[in-house]
Amino acid sequence: MQKLSSALTRIGAVIAAILLWWLSTDVWSADNPILGSMSPVDAIDALGRQIIGGTLVDTVAVSLGRLLGGLLIATVIGVLLGLAIGSRKRIDEATSVIIQFLRMVSPLAWTPIAIVLFGIGSPPVVFLIAIAAVWPVTMNTVAGVRSLDPNWALLAKSLGATPIEILKTIVIPGIRPHVLTGIRLALGVAWIVIVPAEMLGVDSGLGYQILNARDQLDYALLAAIMLVIGIIGYSLDWLTQWGFKRWVEATA
Repeated sequence: MQKLSSALTRIGAVIAAILLWWLSTDVWSADNPILGSMSPVDAIDALGRQIIGGTLVDTVAVSLGRLLGGLLIATVIGVLLGLAIGSRKRIDEATSVIIQFLRMVSPLAWTPIAIVLFGIGSPPVVFLIAIAAVWPVTMNTVAGVRSLDPNWALLAKSLGATPIEILKTIVIPGIRPHVLTGIRLALGVAWIVIVPAEMLGVDSGLGYQILNARDQLDYALLAAIMLVIGIIGYSLDWLTQWGFKRWVEATA
């Protein structure tokens, strides 16, 4: 009964949001040439045209490919860096100031450097995504390593375990929840960054479609792409949370 009530509450909230969207565009801003063209009806119509024409599938596939590439790079670097910082105090002391500094720099501030290094196209976008996503993975990995009971490692050593065996049987299983949380946070950050990143020097992807719709004064399409970005972002977060939870339960 409680689950049903929760589901009905969420559905009601979504309906209310759509109603507010409709009122804001079709009623209160009907005379506005921009907002008046971004109503739910117009957005759905534009979205249907994109789906029928096959453009939307290609656009989403390109953005997801860039997202996956950047997130994979960030995960590998973040986990390795987090393991090093979390397990070695000297490394932590040597890198703490630098890492805190780099974390505070907006990923988009790296855009000129990315373009100089990688040119135009997908590589600079993947680079910006990796820069944005690496820090949540790193910091959560560090937190995971520091949360481990040091007695576990001492016990394993006393039983003759090698450093690799300790890493495989104690460290990695122990930090897994923290790493998964870091990846989930990184995914959210990366999805936010990918849209402005795709507005720079590429001719495909959701960010590019936002600019293209603006240049064509097709504000219904702009609203449709914004809707798609929100739906995909929500779906990715939900699927990640659900998948990680099932994986942890299955391997516990």
